[in-house]
Amino acid sequence: MAAAAAAANCSLSVDRRLIDAKFESYRLSLEPLPTYTVDLDGAVAEVKLREDQYTLDHMRVFGMYNYLHCDRWYQDSVYYVDQHERVMHLAVTLDTAISKPKEVFRLSADIKSCDTLVCASMHFTSPTWVALSDGTGKLYLLRTNNRGPNNTDKWEIMFQQDLGEPFVIIHSHSYAKDHKNLIDVVLLKAEKDESDIEGSGFHSVIDWLTVSCEFTESSKCEVLRHRTLIGRLAPHYAALEQDGTGLMIASDKPFMFVQIDGKPVEEQKMDTSEKKEPVYYWQQTNEDLTVNIQLPENTTKQNIEFQLSPDHLQVGVKDQVGFIEGQLFSSVDHSESTWTIAENSLEVFLLKKNKGVMWPELVPGDRRGELIMNSNQITEINERLQNITSEELNADPEKDKEPCNAEELEECDRFPEDSSSLTRFDNNTLKPTHVVNLSSHQYLFTAVVNAAEMPCLCLRHDVDALLWQPQPKQENMWQHIGTFNALGYVQASKREKKFATCAPDHSYAALCECFRRVFIYRQPSPVQTVLYNRKEARHVGQVAKQQVANLETNDPVLGFQATSERLFVLTTKSLFVIKVNANGSQ
Repeated sequence: MAAAAAAANCSLSVDRRLIDAKFESYRLSLEPLPTYTVDLDGAVAEVKLREDQYTLDHMRVFGMYNYLHCDRWYQDSVYYVDQHERVMHLAVTLDTAISKPKEVFRLSADIKSCDTLVCASMHFTSPTWVALSDGTGKLYLLRTNNRGPNNTDKWEIMFQQDLGEPFVIIHSHSYAKDHKNLIDVVLLKAEKDESDIEGSGFHSVIDWLTVSCEFTESSKCEVLRHRTLIGRLAPHYAALEQDGTGLMIASDKPFMFVQIDGKPVEEQKMDTSEKKEPVYYWQQTNEDLTVNIQLPENTTKQNIEFQLSPDHLQVGVKDQVGFIEGQLFSSVDHSESTWTIAENSLEVFLLKKNKGVMWPELVPGDRRGELIMNSNQITEINERLQNITSEELNADPEKDKEPCNAEELEECDRFPEDSSSLTRFDNNTLKPTHVVNLSSHQYLFTAVVNAAEMPCLCLRHDVDALLWQPQPKQENMWQHIGTFNALGYVQASKREKKFATCAPDHSYAALCECFRRVFIYRQPSPVQTVLYNRKEARHVGQVAKQQVANLETNDPVLGFQATSERLFVLTTKSLFVIKVNANGSQ
């Protein structure tokens, strides 16, 4: 089908083979975790929030920043910036012989005099390039040569530019195009918004820069393109596609392009004021659903493209337009479902598998349809509302049960905002091409499985945490590659949680609190003695272990990174190395 003018509403397709419906719980293991402490020569260059940095955006972008950076191009290699403006490197090859961190680059000492200083940040662009910010608003691109554990080469500045307001680097990537070596960098900052009178007075800004670097005697580097997006809240995730053709953003509020090379982008609005005519209308009973679509004139039965599975529906006209495409809210009996054409109108009849369940949406996240309710359904809804509402606050709490208090809700009971989405923007048109509604999937963390690919997102699905790998060149743009059983529920109970991550080989997930404690949740592994589940009358051959590491420090945790073998925990004065797996195995 021809591409629609608007962004395609997509859904995340769960690989059921990676879901363990019989998972019971994690068993606490008291097996000791070998932990090694490296005392730092200089304290970490922590930058605390100022009084004028009071918003949730400032806390997300700067206050909860991860000061420890893992070089995914090289195994067990981490970096941080200390209070002497030095970029320090630690590579671990043998746990019992961990050497002191070594200096690889030094920033200007003048950065301490900056009144608007934020934390220094970096991202490892390729095996030989690094993007670095000093926290004052200056961006550096450095050539590093190979950064192996025995490499002693200092980093060389190839490009530097003052971009104004301070920012942090959230992603970068290098690639070749049209016989040029290009580096794309994504920057994030919080800016004052004078028009936001009722809100916080700030909005989030994403800058997407493309820099061309020529490997000649002059080694000339220049900015080819500078794109700017804004949104009401800081994004959870932003990453570039490997060839620079697109940008993906996961956020609670939508982002839009506002500038290209300093010039305003026209004809873009955050919210359209004019209500569009629905593409389709649908209605339902306890047992079935009916969808009506107005067709273009002279459309015949042979022109219709119709595909239906128990969980997915696709309807369109050949070589013209797509009306519906996506995962259904619930399952249908596709063998008993039908479609007919009459007077340029297509009617689709779907038989529900779960009788009595009323669907709030036909395709979750698709806003192009309109639900038509009959008078009996409207009356029933009004009666339910009358039973659960009152004109008086806390009318009679002693009668039956006390009303729900929102302040008593646990984090695991909360859901993202309805506008929460994962959006793919095209580099040429600057418009969204694919949108996934995340209103029922809480963002948990970002993880890098393969340095040459885009970072993965970990999202909550029911009680589980599912790992999604973006695959922009494939039809299934987001691939489900791993599952951490019950982690979605478990992490919500950790009130002091500051960081969350997982091993690149999916062998474990880890949560780190603000002080001292690290929780490790391993994938199920075989046990020597087969256990018996009396409740379900079955044998259990695998057990998922939980382990807890208590760090011997009272300093706050500033950074947290995981590799397949080790966990790295950075505090103000120390770097802790926790041996989790032997040679990357469980």
